Amino acid sequence: MTLRLFTLFLALLFLTAPAADAQEPFPARPITLVAPFPPGGVADLTARPVAAAMEKVLKNPVVVVNKTGAAGAVGMSFVANSKPDGYTLLLALSSISIIPEADKLFNRTPAYNMTQLSPIALISADPTILVVAADRPWKSVKEFVEDAKRRPGEISFSSSGVYGTLHMATEMLSHAGGIKLKHVPFGGAGPALTAILGGHVDALASGPAVVLPHIKAGKLRPLAGWGAKRVAALPDLPTFKELGYDIEFYIWAGVFAPTGTPAPVLKALRDAVRRAVEDPDFKGAMAKLETPIAYMDAPEFQKFWDKDARMLADAIKRVGRIEEKK
Repeated sequence: MTLRLFTLFLALLFLTAPAADAQEPFPARPITLVAPFPPGGVADLTARPVAAAMEKVLKNPVVVVNKTGAAGAVGMSFVANSKPDGYTLLLALSSISIIPEADKLFNRTPAYNMTQLSPIALISADPTILVVAADRPWKSVKEFVEDAKRRPGEISFSSSGVYGTLHMATEMLSHAGGIKLKHVPFGGAGPALTAILGGHVDALASGPAVVLPHIKAGKLRPLAGWGAKRVAALPDLPTFKELGYDIEFYIWAGVFAPTGTPAPVLKALRDAVRRAVEDPDFKGAMAKLETPIAYMDAPEFQKFWDKDARMLADAIKRVGRIEEKK
């Protein structure tokens, strides 16, 4: 009888333990928000004010950790393979969709799969714009495209790296315009900007905030934007869609959790981000970055992400396998 009672006690213990865990209030300990790029970049500069605003809502620490390496793959893979409990989150950029596709192109095991990550909310979406060096002759996209058709592969553009977002944006233009440009990749957006300012390349696709000071200084000339709407700071700049090119592209930032995170936890996180983007301090931080807030809750963000990922996958396939020079 004693053995049966002991067995019953153990059975009850195992049955009640998960229920107790499930009832644990969220969050009960600090949350880690992983920025997969170095401090000072877009991911880091977006993650920190988001984390600070989320802390106010959740009444709990939200700590930003920079896990860098492999063009963001290290940090993204870390979160994708983390325990799905809501305590490890990711602040990712649009490059999240590029890495798995590039891995497939080179027959590498993907560092992570996009299905391993669930969107919580889109934070910002900066429409890319095309700029050319001010001393170059093109005053419009029409002139740029016509010249590129006359001289295939001669007009050059810089980018933050092979298969990077700036490379892919320009590839979309090349495909839509039926032109071939000369790609000159660099190890980041900073060097790519330096290259066009130094006269080493002709053109660059970039987020507006990066190039606006140089446009105002007369060093760069904007030709068009990839957004659905005109850039507020450049109201006279047409979009590519206005000019008849069916292309749209953004450098965006969003918050993700590992797939499998419990629904109540996801709901709490979605609510926290929704309220965070309304925080005056967060709005002020984004205004300083000259980056527009473009909040989308999870369902809408998922549709946006799916469409964006398909466009990027198609662009990567068109570019094909490019071996890096050693």
